[in-house]
Amino acid sequence: MFETVLVANRGEIAVRILRTLRAMGIRSVAVFSEADANAPHVVAADEAVLLGPADAASSYLSIERVLAAAAASGAQAIHPGYGFLAENAEFASACEAAGLVFIGPTSEAIAAMGDKRAAKELAHSLGIPVVPGFHGADANDSELVGASADVGFPLLVKPAAGGGGKGMKVVREPSQLPDALASARREASAAFGDGSLLLERYVPVARHIEVQVLGDGNGKVLHLGDRECSLQRRHQKVIEEAPAPALANDVRAAMASAAVTLASAVNYRGVGTVEFILDASDGRTWFFLEMNTRLQVEHPVTELVTGLDLVELQLRVAAGEGIAFTQDDVRLSGHAVEARVCAEDGHHGFLPSSGTLVAYSEPTGVRIDSGVREGSVVSTHYDPLLLKVIAHAQSRDGALDAVSAGLSELVALGVAHNGGALRRLLADDRVRAAEMTTSLIDELEWTSAGSPMRAVAAALLVGVRREAAGESSLWGRATGWRLGAQAPALSRLVDDDGNATAVALYGRVGECRVSIDGGAPMPASLARADGGSLITVNVDGDVRRYHAVFDETGFDPCVWVGEAGDSWQYRVVAARANAGSTSCDADGEIRSPMPGSIVVLERAVGDAVSAGDVVAVVEAMKMEYPVRAPFDGVVTQLLVNKAAQVTRNQVLAVVEEL
Repeated sequence: MFETVLVANRGEIAVRILRTLRAMGIRSVAVFSEADANAPHVVAADEAVLLGPADAASSYLSIERVLAAAAASGAQAIHPGYGFLAENAEFASACEAAGLVFIGPTSEAIAAMGDKRAAKELAHSLGIPVVPGFHGADANDSELVGASADVGFPLLVKPAAGGGGKGMKVVREPSQLPDALASARREASAAFGDGSLLLERYVPVARHIEVQVLGDGNGKVLHLGDRECSLQRRHQKVIEEAPAPALANDVRAAMASAAVTLASAVNYRGVGTVEFILDASDGRTWFFLEMNTRLQVEHPVTELVTGLDLVELQLRVAAGEGIAFTQDDVRLSGHAVEARVCAEDGHHGFLPSSGTLVAYSEPTGVRIDSGVREGSVVSTHYDPLLLKVIAHAQSRDGALDAVSAGLSELVALGVAHNGGALRRLLADDRVRAAEMTTSLIDELEWTSAGSPMRAVAAALLVGVRREAAGESSLWGRATGWRLGAQAPALSRLVDDDGNATAVALYGRVGECRVSIDGGAPMPASLARADGGSLITVNVDGDVRRYHAVFDETGFDPCVWVGEAGDSWQYRVVAARANAGSTSCDADGEIRSPMPGSIVVLERAVGDAVSAGDVVAVVEAMKMEYPVRAPFDGVVTQLLVNKAAQVTRNQVLAVVEEL
């Protein structure tokens, strides 16, 4: 067994791999970028080596720098985790050439299976059904457009390298294809260093099933059961479970057999995942989709139903110990469910978010794989995954309930996330009935209704700060005192949807009266537990408990309010007389829906635009989001340049209506 292993990754997967290394008594080495200098994986390792700047291309994707870190630290092997260089055949080959053990398949196996195009050709030759499409090598945009007629619409544009849904685009009609190809190439190049694309027929009503395989590199290949991964947004999974429910036994067996056949054909070493698309309209027609030649994000659910540590198995196989059990020894027990909590706004289309976790507390009673802690800065440079909440139970309903209960305990304030959306998804009737499809999330309404009580909680927390700041002086106190009568302290809180609530506070926060949007004053109070984020708010006898913190780390000062695993942001803006429930945006101001960088500027000052025309494209966490004109008009101001870093709600351009 290895004495020292370098983990060439970051975030929760790096922490999770380090946990197994420590349990096995293996010395660990972490690598990090300048943005991750204080990250949990850096602290958890026995040694840590700086790779370079925050940009992944200059740090986590730099083969030269990772190999140099391995040499400097005396590592004998490298575990790539998932993402970054995990499915890079060149990296695996470079490790081999440097005398390092790549903890994963051989470079030949990655080349054969990590490239989706080559994998489909191999599967087809083995008699395994594949999704119809165009898989020509290094095809340019012109060739792809020409091939699209034979593939048919709707179709899916996919990067030939990498995974995780990045760069995938559904194209429903020919006119959308050129823009989709350009965007997919940019995203694929940024995420994987390879902009090659292919086309596939899009199956609109589909389930996503995958089979976990394990090989020793000497001809022995086993499967460790299957997983259901149909609950996705932007082709990226958010909830997974094992085993896949409501799957016909003969279909389950056929998929497992196909997965083992495919992995055996390349003499597979280590753990890998063979993914399939199942036509949900009949529950029987299935196609090979791709093989991920690495550990998967959702591997914990397989660990919980099999009782196996997949990272330990990777290490033992890579060290030449082989596989100490047979297929008959693999027994599945109960059911496991995983929910991915990501820095994505669950109230607004899962748009990427960033910021500082000013309050953070993890659930108890469930398995947590986390890559953050209180004070962590979540940037737009990397994947948005914050933590995973995983539970095992004897029944599927029991596992779903346990994950939902765990999510309800989560406190993650300072970054918009999808915790509340995940709980809603777990409670959906179709999910409970195991009637999931890859399009289900897109069919649901994700807006969140405003809450006057949350706004009052935010205003009372602002009041606490005012009182603390003004205690030393009668004239500085924010209690509204004046000669002859009491004047209120007025707070204007703007919520995530741009709606403002004016809260007037009379007296001290511990025992006061509040008026909401000019209404009659009501008795109110706020009690804070041990100076932490937990508060109890009482407004006219209505008592609520929240987690709330004041946050000055972003572009605007704000209050984050959390409840039942969800969170809301209230920006503190200047109070004004007409501060009712009105939009904070002026007509024609085009604002960035998320923090990120400008990768495309489609328009210039003076250009005429129609409603829906793309004005700019914002990129964050290797995903792109087009920003469109709200109505027909003319661009009168352009306030950013290409490559500019922007914040959420920053004005990018102004359009004047014709």
